[in-house]
Amino acid sequence: MQNAKRKSTVPPLYLIRNERLTPPPHLLAGERVLLFDGECVLCRRLVQTLIRADWRKKIHLATVQSKPGKDLLRWSGLSDENFNTIAYIADGQVSIRSDAFFEALIQLGWPWRALRILRFLPRKLRDGMYNHVARNRYRWFGKLPAGTLPPDDGQGRRYLDGGR
Repeated sequence: MQNAKRKSTVPPLYLIRNERLTPPPHLLAGERVLLFDGECVLCRRLVQTLIRADWRKKIHLATVQSKPGKDLLRWSGLSDENFNTIAYIADGQVSIRSDAFFEALIQLGWPWRALRILRFLPRKLRDGMYNHVARNRYRWFGKLPAGTLPPDDGQGRRYLDGGR
């Protein structure tokens, strides 16, 4: 028997295809959401920047500590305990780490969209840097008390749980 090359059906690392027949909870068709650590000061600052940059309000938000955030993590097959990265869900696909960051950037206008050029760096390098910051984020930037409200979006409609 020849060593025939088999086409891999395994999805690329860090892009989790969800083959479920059920749509993601808390999202309507075509909606997208960024899940983030609501106790992380760095994450909070980045979300505040995202809120200002996403003036078309394309991206919904949820903290991983919120009920919608936990529901979406479970739906996507990710652990809802001690989740230490960001996740981006759109069109039934889940991206994590640096890929989630770049998927969110695609939705933003200039000059944020230009940062996508960094996606050409090898994933191992991108995620290595991402993981280093993620492991040290509380030590470097601090940790908010549990139950701290997420950054205000000005209208209360961007968060899946109303910002609670």
